[in-house]
Amino acid sequence: MTILRRAVLLALYGATAATVSPVVFAQTAPVADKADSGIQTMTIVGSRRANNSATDTPLPIDFISLTKVAEQGGQFDLAQTLQYLSPSFNSTRQTGADGADLIDSAALRGLGSDQTLVLVNGKRRHTVSLVNLFGARNRGNTGTDLNSIPMMAINNVQILRDGAAAQYGSDAIAGVMDITLKKNLGCEAVFGYSQYSVGDGKSFLPSAYCGIQIGEKGVIGITAEYTDRGRSNRADPGNPRTIGDTKVQGPTVYVNGELPNGGSDKFYFTLGTQQRKASSAAFARGGIGSDDIPSRNSAAMYPNGFVPYINGDINDIYGTAGYKWQLGEWRADLSQTYGYNELKYNITNTLNASIANKDLLAGGKGISPSSFNAGGFSFSQATTNLDFSRFFDGFMNGVNVAFGGEYRRENYKINAGEPGSYIDADGVGFGGNAGSQGFPGFQPGDRTDKSRNSVAAYVDIETDVSDRFKVQTAVRGERYSDFGSTLTGKLAGSYKLNNVALLRGSLSTGFRAPSLQQVYFSSTFTDFISGVPQDVVLAPNGSAAANAAGIPKLKEEKSKNYTLGVTLTPAKALSITADLYRIDIKDRIVLSGRFDSDNYPALGATLATLGVGQAQFFVNSIDTKTQGVDLTLTHKMDFAGAKLGTYFGLNYSKTEVTKVHPPASLAGFEDVVLSERERLFIENGGPRLKATLGFDYTRGPWESDVKIIHFGSQTLGTFSGTAAGVPNAYYAPKTSADVSLTYAFNDTTKLTIGANNVFNVKPTRQNPDETDNGFYYDSVQFGLNGTSYFARLWKKF
Repeated sequence: MTILRRAVLLALYGATAATVSPVVFAQTAPVADKADSGIQTMTIVGSRRANNSATDTPLPIDFISLTKVAEQGGQFDLAQTLQYLSPSFNSTRQTGADGADLIDSAALRGLGSDQTLVLVNGKRRHTVSLVNLFGARNRGNTGTDLNSIPMMAINNVQILRDGAAAQYGSDAIAGVMDITLKKNLGCEAVFGYSQYSVGDGKSFLPSAYCGIQIGEKGVIGITAEYTDRGRSNRADPGNPRTIGDTKVQGPTVYVNGELPNGGSDKFYFTLGTQQRKASSAAFARGGIGSDDIPSRNSAAMYPNGFVPYINGDINDIYGTAGYKWQLGEWRADLSQTYGYNELKYNITNTLNASIANKDLLAGGKGISPSSFNAGGFSFSQATTNLDFSRFFDGFMNGVNVAFGGEYRRENYKINAGEPGSYIDADGVGFGGNAGSQGFPGFQPGDRTDKSRNSVAAYVDIETDVSDRFKVQTAVRGERYSDFGSTLTGKLAGSYKLNNVALLRGSLSTGFRAPSLQQVYFSSTFTDFISGVPQDVVLAPNGSAAANAAGIPKLKEEKSKNYTLGVTLTPAKALSITADLYRIDIKDRIVLSGRFDSDNYPALGATLATLGVGQAQFFVNSIDTKTQGVDLTLTHKMDFAGAKLGTYFGLNYSKTEVTKVHPPASLAGFEDVVLSERERLFIENGGPRLKATLGFDYTRGPWESDVKIIHFGSQTLGTFSGTAAGVPNAYYAPKTSADVSLTYAFNDTTKLTIGANNVFNVKPTRQNPDETDNGFYYDSVQFGLNGTSYFARLWKKF
């Protein structure tokens, strides 16, 4: 089975099941791979029908099979793999963005990373503890670390491109991603190597999966992987900065399985853990002759200047245990899921300038420790679900009734760093700035340990009104201990006009609860504004600074989703889908602009007490409208004694801020609450247009893949702003291409070689004093590294 044919976005509701298993194959369950055995129960995201393997849903769903991609693909992690397969999915590695460099964020349809819900085997997966403060997209958002799951462990990823809060709860505004893990028997391994054309960014990926039969029908699948990704650097020769990919190393282990207990009853379980060490570079500090001595450097330690490294120890744990059983005519499912994400900062190749200056004033050389434990944070989530479903075939053409409940408890902690990472040792005004350079540590005042819980109940009904007409309805109510209750609903339907065309559409309401990270994150950090350092406090809800500014308690975002689409199958080998959508979000939570004594004098005294120049807050302050279209076209044919698969996918998504409504205390400060620069990060955080055209050609043991990926334009703001006569940063549309060639020695051994971004395309060059990362271009579109080469050897045992 070929990569591209498996990578195809079909979304084929009502179509005849294809004889191949493409990567994105919507609404009907795919045919299992011939190598798969054991218990193969297919679940379709967006539907709770127990007999999904023979059922279509009236929703746009991309079915992305990762089996062959894990064997032959040119990307070594899940986020980058999906970036080049699914047009509606966006994830660009960041650089020069502090913690955002360490964990790649991802989003659907141009919205925030925390507005997409991620499931694993149909169960909610936890978000990360990190809040993105910098970077070209997902600023002020949390999200889910997709790269904590090894691709070798994954059978498929389903993307529901529709609002689904009425079915799954908070966060499902842009859509839902369901990652289904393998449970097939047999063992396989892959070794991958890649590097950029300039010789850096060397990556090694050994990964192995083994599925073992337990008893007569039970199975347990074990995946082990080690990631070793080298650092890349695109800074000019002689420039001390390091701009490029973060260095990443660490092991991942996942276990997934199920054990039958008579009839259709079974116990199922998943357990995964990843220990990852990541390292990114901060802005460079100048040496002798620069203004950074003695404020941010010591001549005795780094006479030629230095680059601090922001290192993160990331610990991610995920586990689910559950039992499914038959209760009369009803199917019951009881499960417990737990997720934990921790990020600890260690700053190296740095100093605390105030400690060095104090040593100098005392007659020493001006020495400070060169590494610090800067503290960190953690987030945990425990979710209990009890679900019931039953199919009644005596009403119309059949109706499936599902109902259930959920209890969830979340906890967020911030831990302070060692004193040297934040103290002002020489006293204010003596010249040396406080804290570790590159990333000052969390202070005792930042410490937090906050929890909340929520309880939810839902009813979900899917009705086959006739052979042609299907209707789905859902209602869900939730109550959160910290902000109150919500009630959401959904109505979806499809009508099969004939054997060629089918219409589908949906209306729904949704919500996203403010994350604990947004409510309680607290930090004092250093930012560079046009190359000039500035200390900034991000004040949590309820803090002295937030209260002085009149920032109210955070509440939920509310959304309304509308979709209307059509699927066409004019021939057995040709499939076309088109879906229009609109998403209106009210009271969207954003990270405000910087307030200081100049633009908000009432806050000046509070900032002076804190010893910082500026303050930011999370606040419900804007309404947005997102409109767009998803298009897919797939075709397969015999060609010159071989097989040729063609795929075209396109997503156009336009987000606009329709209203800025700050709290009453900040009336008149709309431009500070949401500056032009921050507005553009929301509206243009991802390219509005993204399209993929792919060809897969297979002849005998040879297989070739060509993908052409087009990224539309982006317009981002500058620090100076258009009011100062500085134009916005315009990134012109760019087109990249990936190629690969695979040779199958036999059914159990394959070798693939290839190149990504073969034409070495890079974003439009900008003024580095005006970009967020201080480089010629921000981390937009396909990133800034250029061409890479790769090889993969796959072996089945």
